[in-house]
Amino acid sequence: MATVAEEHFASLQLLLKAPSKDAVRQLCEDSFPSGAPDSQRLAESAAGTLSVSAVEAQQLLRALHTLSHHILFHGLTAPEQILALFPDTFHSSLKNLITKILLEHSPTWRNEALASQISLPQLVDMDWRVDMKTASDSVSRMAVPTCLMHMKVQDPLASGCGDPVSTVTVELSRETLDTMLDGLGRIRDQLSVVASK
Repeated sequence: MATVAEEHFASLQLLLKAPSKDAVRQLCEDSFPSGAPDSQRLAESAAGTLSVSAVEAQQLLRALHTLSHHILFHGLTAPEQILALFPDTFHSSLKNLITKILLEHSPTWRNEALASQISLPQLVDMDWRVDMKTASDSVSRMAVPTCLMHMKVQDPLASGCGDPVSTVTVELSRETLDTMLDGLGRIRDQLSVVASK
């Protein structure tokens, strides 16, 4: 996670050239997405709004992006926590305005970040039954019990391209089921130890 460096705060001072508080708010919103600091179109738009060069506008967008992500990453939710990040020499009114805007948008940005993070498929439902596998030939008859597990699994990454819930069926012999249950017991014990700390 990038830290907020001194040069970021120097770039943030460019916001003093903004024509209004709404322009500052818009720049803060525009700078949050992951590709924003590298967007040439966004840099040119910001440069026009602030009457600065495209390079300066890109540095400003990078500074706002870094600051907003730093606040989310470290879970800063109080104005005092954010104000403490700024140097003492930073413009007082601008510091308060940036803090207010970032605090207003933090819950939305946090939800967006959580929704876009990669996660593993989750078990939604499970059903099982025991079947007898039978076979015969001229030598002998065979009857082997097996367990059929039907698991419904939800893949959050598949939500945009069809049904995120799929069904997986697994056939387990008695030996495989014993091994799996032993492993799940160990996982339960480890989770209990971690939860009790």
